[in-house]
Amino acid sequence: MSATQAALNELLPLAGDTFDKNKVTPGILGFLVFAALAAGVWGLMKSMNRHMGRVDFQEAPEAAAPAAPAPEGPRAP
Repeated sequence: MSATQAALNELLPLAGDTFDKNKVTPGILGFLVFAALAAGVWGLMKSMNRHMGRVDFQEAPEAAAPAAPAPEGPRAP
């Protein structure tokens, strides 16, 4: 058993009869982790938009197709 679990077991009697062992909720730690992940994704998206705005991309023109040979046959005068 880790020290953290031992400390939490000591605090368990303070919850009294209101503690339901069958009900599990994420609590404040779950909210903080979710908020940190959301802030990280927001920061990454903002950074990506800034970097994509700096890209100066111009597509290279297609290579000129060789001129089609003139059809053979009689020419009109």
